[in-house]
Amino acid sequence: MSEPTGAARRRGPFKVGDQVQLTDPKGRHYTFTLEEGKNFHTHKGSFPHDELIGAPEGSVVRTTGNVAYLALRPLLPDYVLSMPRGAAVVYPKDAGQILAFADIFPGARVVEAGVGSGSLSSFLLRAIGDHGMLHSYERREDFADIARQNVERYFGGPHPAWQLTVGDLQDNLSDTDVDRVILDMLAPWECLEAVSKALVPGGIVCCYVATTTQLARTVESIREIGCFNEPTAWETMIRNWHIEGLAVRPDHRMIGHTGFLLTARRLADGVEPPMRRRRPAKGAYGEDYEGPNADRGAGR
Repeated sequence: MSEPTGAARRRGPFKVGDQVQLTDPKGRHYTFTLEEGKNFHTHKGSFPHDELIGAPEGSVVRTTGNVAYLALRPLLPDYVLSMPRGAAVVYPKDAGQILAFADIFPGARVVEAGVGSGSLSSFLLRAIGDHGMLHSYERREDFADIARQNVERYFGGPHPAWQLTVGDLQDNLSDTDVDRVILDMLAPWECLEAVSKALVPGGIVCCYVATTTQLARTVESIREIGCFNEPTAWETMIRNWHIEGLAVRPDHRMIGHTGFLLTARRLADGVEPPMRRRRPAKGAYGEDYEGPNADRGAGR
């Protein structure tokens, strides 16, 4: 039985073509690709790549300036934060939430709109495996090219489960019996009609948006379309901790707001969602409110 795509690049001694992440004494990272006969240079000296080729992961190398660097393969969260960017990347904290709460499973059939630099695509491909299907749509060809290069660099070549289409999702979506749809785009409400036709009953749509106005309009549009259950929306923040002796305290910096996530599940055909029992707060809808389809310019 052959190994899953990219698995051989994640274990064993370092090989030519492997990505290596060096960590200096101050915790700074440097990522490069191993090549025979090449040298790695820093302002603290250099060392030959050949010194790492064949060495086990977790080795320590010293530069000509006698500075020690820890050598490891970069984890996927490290890789996506250091890879070349066209558009902004989906941060690992949000990618992890998407994998968990959109319930991405091995063999899943997933559609993604808004590829950006390929960060989320990499996480999705690793989750669905070689026998799943990820069809990604990206409007901009230059972003699609960068994403393709980043994904293939991480997996060591084209991934058998990945198809990348340049164009708008709502104009090009032809997939059917889709398990999950991930929308990382400016106006996800414009795609909901097409998404509802592609998803299987019980399938999940997950939207990633940046602003509260986008979030509100997306939720109202999901309710309006009438074939999804009540959406759930949230955001996550990460705060690291400084631990040294008796000095145990939260770091002064944290990864705060990056975006909002929301999920909803496709109902069976012909089924109406149960009435919500929760009453909206007084004044939640103004007298001039015209519904989610009104041209209010949200998110534009």
